Amino acid sequence: MQGHPHRGALLGIEITSGPLGSGFGQAIGIAYAARMDNKKFRTYVFMGDGEQDCGIIWESAMFAGKNKLSNLTGIIDRNNIQIDGMTEDIMPLESLRAKYEAFNWHVLEIDGHNFEEIVNAVEEAKAIYEKPTMIIAHTIPGKGIKEIEFDYKWHGIPPNKEQAAKFLDELRTLGGKITSEHQ
Repeated sequence: MQGHPHRGALLGIEITSGPLGSGFGQAIGIAYAARMDNKKFRTYVFMGDGEQDCGIIWESAMFAGKNKLSNLTGIIDRNNIQIDGMTEDIMPLESLRAKYEAFNWHVLEIDGHNFEEIVNAVEEAKAIYEKPTMIIAHTIPGKGIKEIEFDYKWHGIPPNKEQAAKFLDELRTLGGKITSEHQ
């Protein structure tokens, strides 16, 4: 996958949002405009936990909560790393849940590796009509690959072909269901 979201590069990405935090504000603007125009679609936004350091995130969160944008669902990949190290060493985020709740968000915390929990959380978000929903998906970066698991140094570095082959073999050995279309 590419780095920052780029419109047209992947299916489902409708806006380009390079600078951290800007995608959240854009998603909130889309959800707000949809409500003003009586549109019935939902807006989804995916963010990293290191991105939560940006001031624009909290201004956007306040706006969405104040305006009760129940047509908005956010998902944070809470893997506790960012490009420079551990999130709690760089800029502590906890209690992330309490922060969003303070801005009038419905907050769910899930195992981000469990697809059933992800689907259930998204479905629950659809049933919340008085506020936006934030799903905090707890994950382990590089899960299943000993060499890179939970190592922030791999945050912005894709593996080369040899490393990728080695890592895929390791996942296969662990019983991961990696198919040739994912290579």
